[in-house]
Amino acid sequence: MADCGSNEEVAVIFNTDITSTESENNLINTMVEIGATLLRKMEINVTEAEKRTGKNTVNMQETYTVYLIETRSAETVPEGGTPTTPDTLWRRYSEFELLRTYLLVTYPYIIIPPLPEKRAEFVWHKMSADNLDPDFVERRRVGLENFLLRVASHPVLSNDKIFFLFLTEEKEWREVVLETGFQDKVDSRLKSLSAMFRVKNPDKRFTALKHYSDELNSVISQLLRVRAKVADRLYGVYKVHGNYGRVFSEWSAIEKEMGDGLQSAGHHMDTFAASIDDILEEEEHYADQLKEYLFYAEAVRSVCRKHELIQYELEMVAQDLVSKKQQKEELATGTVRVFSLKGMTSKLFGQESQEQRESRLAALEQSTREGEETLKERNTECQEFVRTAWEDIGRFKEQKDRDLREALISYAIMQISMCKKTKGEDDRSAEARTELSI
Repeated sequence: MADCGSNEEVAVIFNTDITSTESENNLINTMVEIGATLLRKMEINVTEAEKRTGKNTVNMQETYTVYLIETRSAETVPEGGTPTTPDTLWRRYSEFELLRTYLLVTYPYIIIPPLPEKRAEFVWHKMSADNLDPDFVERRRVGLENFLLRVASHPVLSNDKIFFLFLTEEKEWREVVLETGFQDKVDSRLKSLSAMFRVKNPDKRFTALKHYSDELNSVISQLLRVRAKVADRLYGVYKVHGNYGRVFSEWSAIEKEMGDGLQSAGHHMDTFAASIDDILEEEEHYADQLKEYLFYAEAVRSVCRKHELIQYELEMVAQDLVSKKQQKEELATGTVRVFSLKGMTSKLFGQESQEQRESRLAALEQSTREGEETLKERNTECQEFVRTAWEDIGRFKEQKDRDLREALISYAIMQISMCKKTKGEDDRSAEARTELSI
């Protein structure tokens, strides 16, 4: 079976498994390079969003949102000095998509940071699914800024010329990225599916990584669904207290002795009911962090699919070389298999002349040499893909563990704070009710 790398001609193909020590060294080397990223030299912000109306490619009127990107040098401003004026430009979401597609094609061995969702997913009834809703646009603005910061802090992606032009050239950037011809290199979905089902010797590490990404996607999706249901239920519970507050307030208007107590109880109920809006808005921030890693799971699968495609092409080259060598051996020895195409043509049209045999043998020898060179190149390509991909996977796992740990700790702290506020409101409401009973 063909695998990345080559020791012997075809029968034994190099095993690409990297030892844990090598993997750790690769990761350390990658982390050392982070100091040279673009983010160390430039400040990047997506500061605002603006709704615009214009005509699309088919001359139809459409409403869309553009985002203002501000960049400035990260050099320290001397005390008393004036900060440099930032360079600004506007970008549509579709331009961010074009940039990410370019990065996916150009760097297939890298887990490309995902974009925020184009339309709201895992919504609960209070949230709008409209992609022009101000709250959704604001969350997307934050997500787009996070995408740019992720790319700018990556040791490889941050040094890409097209990415730098995306941040600095508003007009010419689109023409420059299309001139790279990256769209011609996009692997078709059919080609990727064919490789997935026909590869004979898949790398166990990439197979395990693909299963891990599927599991990550499933777990986070389920977590976000449960969170949306809980948000719906919690919102309903809090807003019911708003009804109680209204009842107490109206009741206080017709009571002379208990009026103040009823008014106070109603106020505490209203305060409690209104607090859920801020709570769920803050929760949405943590949900967006989880969504980012939901979309990261697809980026991980993309790297696995590309490896399957490279591995499949390597196996096809190895198989073709075996076939050519077999043909050359049969031609050189004069041995012809009865049930082969050559055997059938010999039976029907007779044996070849000596000149024809020598000509075919020379052509097969040339073709075999070319096949061996091609196999060597594909082996090198596959080895390099595995090495660079595994470096980036190590970097990604470290980033994921750190980000999700921080997000979940912050979420737990937020929940504790919410419970303390709820208890405080409940205590004050209880005091008001005690005054009523007196």
